Amino acid sequence: MGEQNNRGDVRKRCYAFSLAIIALVDTLPQKRSSWVISDQLIRSGTSIGANLVEARASSSRLEFKKFYEIALKSANETKYWLDLLRDSGLSTSDRTDSLSKEVVELANMIAGAVITLKGKRAF
Repeated sequence: MGEQNNRGDVRKRCYAFSLAIIALVDTLPQKRSSWVISDQLIRSGTSIGANLVEARASSSRLEFKKFYEIALKSANETKYWLDLLRDSGLSTSDRTDSLSKEVVELANMIAGAVITLKGKRAF
């Protein structure tokens, strides 16, 4: 996850993260519970980057900030689904931990941007 040349580009990292989420989902057991969780995971995990791409086409700073806020919410939701997969035994920590770590890093980067866009300083 997070190739060295992508470390500073949050959109590229989000794209790589989306691909990794899709790969994880393809390893899950063929059970109803897996289907439901994987559907939610794909939606939230791929939404992070999609909202950052949408932000680039914003017509105002407010609209730009809103897309970043939605991306942050999607990142937080994705962490929840990854933890649920691990804790339910549908996936192993070997498969989910690196993705959980990456989504936390992405969320921190996005949150920093949101704070800057709101004109507030982080403490």
